[in-house]
Amino acid sequence: MGISIPSVVGQMIVFLIFVLFTMKYVWPPIMKAMQEREAKIADGLAAADKAKAALADASSKSEEELKAARGQAQDIIANASRQAAQLLEKAKADAQAEQDRIVANGHAEVERQTAHARDALRQQVAALAVLGAQQILKREIDAKAHAEVLDGLASRV
Repeated sequence: MGISIPSVVGQMIVFLIFVLFTMKYVWPPIMKAMQEREAKIADGLAAADKAKAALADASSKSEEELKAARGQAQDIIANASRQAAQLLEKAKADAQAEQDRIVANGHAEVERQTAHARDALRQQVAALAVLGAQQILKREIDAKAHAEVLDGLASRV
């Protein structure tokens, strides 16, 4: 098989028909598929950019929320510390008041017992005075009859 002009022209015509057929029926679906793929890729890139922006917004919002939460925690801690100090001061004041009340009751009890002991001593001194006078006078002295004198003597002692 040799190369002749009619065979070259025939091959050129067949090749031209093949190119026209490819451009008419094969090329448009391929181009359409490539354009759809480009659109999908562009949409994906746009969605990725939007997701990055949303992530940045979410990060900044979460940082703000975290700062606000830390501030609230500090406020809560400060309030708790103040309340603890107030409770401590109140407990100290209550304890001091209770101590003062117990001391006052103790002083009152000491005064009452001292007065009771003085009265008992006065009665004993009066009885001893009567006994002493009885022995001195060698006669019996009526304590009821001389109660005024004995009370005066006991009050001086």
